[in-house]
Amino acid sequence: MKMNFANLMAQIAMQHRDREALVNTERNRRFTLGELHRFTNQAANMIRDRLQLRRGDTWLCILENDSLSLLHAWTALKGEAAACWTNFRDSIDEHRWQIDFIQPKVVFIENSLIETYYPMLRERGITVVCMDPPAECREGLLCFGELLVGVPDTNPGVESDIFRDTLVYRFTGGTTGKSKCAQYTMDNWLANRDSFYASGETWLDAGTRYLHMAPISHGSGLGLLPTMFRGGCTVTQNVPDMRQWCRNVEAHGITVAMMVPTLLYRLLDMPEAGSHDLSTLATCFYGAAPMSPNKLRQLQQRFGNIFVQAYGATECMQRVAVLTKADHASASDERLGSAGRVTGQAEVVVVDESGKEVAPGVVGELWLRSRAVISGYYNNPEGTAAEFENGYWKSGDLGYVDEEGFLFIVDRKKDMIITGGFNVYAIEVESALSAHPSVALSAVVGVPDEQWGEIVHAEVVLRDGCEVTAEALIEHVKATIGRFKAPKSIVFVTEIPVSVVGKVQRRQVREKYWKDRSRRVA
Repeated sequence: MKMNFANLMAQIAMQHRDREALVNTERNRRFTLGELHRFTNQAANMIRDRLQLRRGDTWLCILENDSLSLLHAWTALKGEAAACWTNFRDSIDEHRWQIDFIQPKVVFIENSLIETYYPMLRERGITVVCMDPPAECREGLLCFGELLVGVPDTNPGVESDIFRDTLVYRFTGGTTGKSKCAQYTMDNWLANRDSFYASGETWLDAGTRYLHMAPISHGSGLGLLPTMFRGGCTVTQNVPDMRQWCRNVEAHGITVAMMVPTLLYRLLDMPEAGSHDLSTLATCFYGAAPMSPNKLRQLQQRFGNIFVQAYGATECMQRVAVLTKADHASASDERLGSAGRVTGQAEVVVVDESGKEVAPGVVGELWLRSRAVISGYYNNPEGTAAEFENGYWKSGDLGYVDEEGFLFIVDRKKDMIITGGFNVYAIEVESALSAHPSVALSAVVGVPDEQWGEIVHAEVVLRDGCEVTAEALIEHVKATIGRFKAPKSIVFVTEIPVSVVGKVQRRQVREKYWKDRSRRVA
């Protein structure tokens, strides 16, 4: 089945042409929906006609949110060549690996990267496009704005097979190892759009003003098309600065936001969260990591019942479980610690090691199947064969579904600690630690031990002005989830490594303790 995405966007633009659709806060750049439709037509035409990128070619972006918003799904789905979005804040080594893997013909970069990235890109014969006029002319360096001059903003007229043509690539987070490259079709993106509308609660409408501070190259960007198709407005912020976020919420009348729990926790201690008017916030999505029920109660008391948790993944770009506002208002502390209630939009099965479905309440691996699940990884047949079966993606998440459909994520397979024959899940211990009022953030890993093989160990960051002993925290965990799950040791640190999207990097913490040692426990 083929579809011209520009036709879809044109129909939405007819309904909402004069409504504001995109605001880039740092540049104060604004588009109505009609203007955004014409601009993205022009960008798609430029990529095809000026840069000569056709079906089977790839272009790659290393851009901040404001620049990437111009080349996001509403542009990529209109063209022939596939877009690859990377995280602007990844290291140059990570970007080099991604570039060598995907082999793009053109790379779009911020001007601040020209000095460091231009030599590496030109060595590979790649055309470089910077987003602002460069300070000096260089061979193979083009300016985005100049490329658009004279290009028509008419419908590109591109029809893509919604099930077979790959139009977007994104790299997985890589928190448990080297990242993989997910490949997406138009239908994957439309399935994501539809998943926002399937809930009984209305989160997006024509009055929506959705602020994106997290990278739109990753999970936050999944909100762009659903917002646009409702006639709402996307607002971008480049710098991951919570003080600036508070100012933007007030200045732009933000109604919807998305953050990881570690950032939401900061709002509890920030003076700016009280000095700025954040009352327009009606919905705050969170995900990517579990939320402490204790801190969630504090956030609800401070900001109201505005929180919605969603569980999905790079490989399954839709909400397969949701903890709605109604659930937040009535759920027990135990269920507030869940990933939400499974939806009817995707198959969610929990299986044992043989792939056989287990009973409710039994821990197993989550397998997901829906329109939003990718067909596999680009140029990685081994990874595809290992993680995809009969349309299911084998998530690697360990969890269970209770008798009322609440999904509990226990841990990642690789983050399960086996100590003295007992299975201990890092997420569960971190949740118990985070429930203590003095704890801001924690990372739990297994560390080598001669007697037990490995023991539970935690690194903990305390909230500003708080004091607590390691012994008191260990006793707190014992009382919360049991003695054998409690850390045997705790160290207090000033920071814990997190990914550019705010996920705790347990792998980096673990490597310090297992360096030059063989892991004797699976």
